[in-house]
Amino acid sequence: PQFRDFVEDGMVVTRGLEKCLYIFPTRKWQELEEQLENLPVTDTASRKFTRYFYSGAFKAKIDAAGRITLPNTLRTFAGLENSVMIAGTPNHLEVWDEGLWSLTIGELQENLPAPELLNGMIG
Repeated sequence: PQFRDFVEDGMVVTRGLEKCLYIFPTRKWQELEEQLENLPVTDTASRKFTRYFYSGAFKAKIDAAGRITLPNTLRTFAGLENSVMIAGTPNHLEVWDEGLWSLTIGELQENLPAPELLNGMIG
């Protein structure tokens, strides 16, 4: 039910920055597009980043059974063959191969990245 609420207005699936997929609700994708449009086309890194996100973008809809169909290119990119894991973030969801997710979260738990970012957020 929470997943359905998150993407009730539609969604865009694209490559993530690691070997996972990002699912953006349509309104969040539109906000991201606005930011990407403001990147300078004269900057090589900006062009590459925009190309990376857009070339993998796919508009998806959730079916009556709560599933989405992903193109082969995205499934191959993320290594999605069997079980998957959905991880939530404040503005998008991440779709991971379950085995890769276990390795990734295990590494994070062993070496918490940038704990100083929590200063002032939690007591």
